[in-house]
Amino acid sequence: MQHQRARRAAGVRLVFGAMAGVALAVGGAAAITAALVSAPLSSAAELVAADAQLEPPPPTPVPLPQPVEAQPTPMIAAAPAIVDICAIPAFTAALGAGDDSGAIAAAGGADVFRTAVASGTAGCVGLGDPARVWSVVNKTRPFDPVDYRPASLTRPDVRDIAAGDLRADAAASLREMFAAAAGAGAGELALDSGFRSYSTQRTTYQRLVSAKGAAGADLVSARPGFSEHQSGLAADVTACSSGCIGLESFAGTAQQQWIAAHSWEFGWIVRYEDECTSITGYSPEPWHLRYIGPELAGAYHAGGWRTLEEFLGLPAAPDYAD
Repeated sequence: MQHQRARRAAGVRLVFGAMAGVALAVGGAAAITAALVSAPLSSAAELVAADAQLEPPPPTPVPLPQPVEAQPTPMIAAAPAIVDICAIPAFTAALGAGDDSGAIAAAGGADVFRTAVASGTAGCVGLGDPARVWSVVNKTRPFDPVDYRPASLTRPDVRDIAAGDLRADAAASLREMFAAAAGAGAGELALDSGFRSYSTQRTTYQRLVSAKGAAGADLVSARPGFSEHQSGLAADVTACSSGCIGLESFAGTAQQQWIAAHSWEFGWIVRYEDECTSITGYSPEPWHLRYIGPELAGAYHAGGWRTLEEFLGLPAAPDYAD
């Protein structure tokens, strides 16, 4: 009986062992099957990702060129041809008669005249002749004679601080310009200084030397015989309302701004501008005007010139020769 029970127990254990083995076999197969099924899927995803990294990005679309509208060719004014104005009989006739405006017209206009003079081909035109509107007086070009005095001077019909005279053509133009400024609402202007004789300029210069020293005086005042005021073609102007201000306060006023923009229309230029000291030799003086006549002043303005030296082809004059 014991042997039978032992055999039955062994049989039972064998059955349960077989069943456990089947279960393990089935479970292991399922696990293996799951591993085999999932592995290819994971590998495929990784391959796709790897391919995505290896493949170059799609090319960026290049915009097609757009049609360009034709731009108008800029119009550049040609420089006037150099004309031998001294070979023009009408020019030399007007020159001999002292008719500066007529001479400029006979030359073919201010641009032709200026080009001929600046090129050095107009030997009959003397830039040192103080009677001409185109004369140039600076630190290297004194008056000849040194005590030159205009043949005729007149008192302009304007508000006048120091009873200054001017040449008749400059005086008439100054009156017209002051009236135009007032009519435009810029305010009243006054003549602060006009003609100064050689002796007057000597006194003025010496007073400044005493106050500023020679170097300081040379920046703000001409030596006697070198001052444009001696020509009767220069005017220092200032602004007025109930009273008139000093020259040093003129810059920035409505009158000064109007003068800077419109004086050329009446034949005047601002002679000593900002940033031009290396050429003129003088500190800026927005109040110091020089009459060169409406024809030349128009060409000066149109050409954007800032110094009379450059306009007429002369070298800079920052210092006196001595």
